Amino acid sequence: MKQSTHFRTIVISDVHLGTSGSKAKEVTDFLKYYSCQKLILNGDIIDGWQLRRSGKWKKKHTAFWRAVLKAMDKHDTKVIYLRGNHDDFLDQIMPLKVGGHFSIRKDYVLTSGPKKYYITHGDVFDTVTSQMKWLAYLGDIGYTFLLWLNKVYNNYRAWRGLAYYSLSQQIKHKVKQAVSYISDFEEKLTELAKARNCDGVICGHIHQPAIRSFGDLTYMNSGDWVESMSALVEDHEGKWSLLYYTSELEKAEAQPDFNLAGSYDLPPISPEMPLRRINGYNRHYADPHQTVEE
Repeated sequence: MKQSTHFRTIVISDVHLGTSGSKAKEVTDFLKYYSCQKLILNGDIIDGWQLRRSGKWKKKHTAFWRAVLKAMDKHDTKVIYLRGNHDDFLDQIMPLKVGGHFSIRKDYVLTSGPKKYYITHGDVFDTVTSQMKWLAYLGDIGYTFLLWLNKVYNNYRAWRGLAYYSLSQQIKHKVKQAVSYISDFEEKLTELAKARNCDGVICGHIHQPAIRSFGDLTYMNSGDWVESMSALVEDHEGKWSLLYYTSELEKAEAQPDFNLAGSYDLPPISPEMPLRRINGYNRHYADPHQTVEE
């Protein structure tokens, strides 16, 4: 039988269902393998912007919601869906609560042991998405094109036997304005958490997975399911870590004693699973050639 890991909390954001770049199958496999008491879908789960233009809803996008519903039924998982900027159509119905296990809201305060974390998608501090939507739509078109170009380029690299290379990640880290924006974004959100009398903030939005400290406050970003394929997980001792999708998940069903857990003090990881340790956190990567920068 396959071994799975049950967490207290899993936070996923920026799945962008309805777009060609969404790693819907991978995040569905992730949710089938890892269970939790509380699943927080932290914004941009459905990409309403793309669906209004040229996006397409596929069977694998529906499969994601089937996995969520199954978790609610099988594991009694409580699901909290927080609105992001790409799923701003939720403004028309939120706050909404369906039974005792599913709710849609703007933000959320999570109690984690003795600490409290303010959870928000993060677009509240993005002046482009909040005040200049026309520019945000234009930027979204540019990012979609960059993802398409990235796919074509890496298909060529794979044909040449070369390693994966993320164009968008490299551009983000080489453009000074982008680096400055990310830094300001992190600091402003931690200040917001402090104003809400919380010990830290959990967000998404900028597709940059991270766990870092700003003084006595903690900043955590769950990343995305377009490139990074990452999630934040809280174990039953209240310890947080970033967990990355690995292709070994696809083989887990056929491998009787395979265990993929392994951040902080979780059970041992498989030796063939790529692992890097950064700033004291164990981090799993989807493939040996994939690099996700903080």
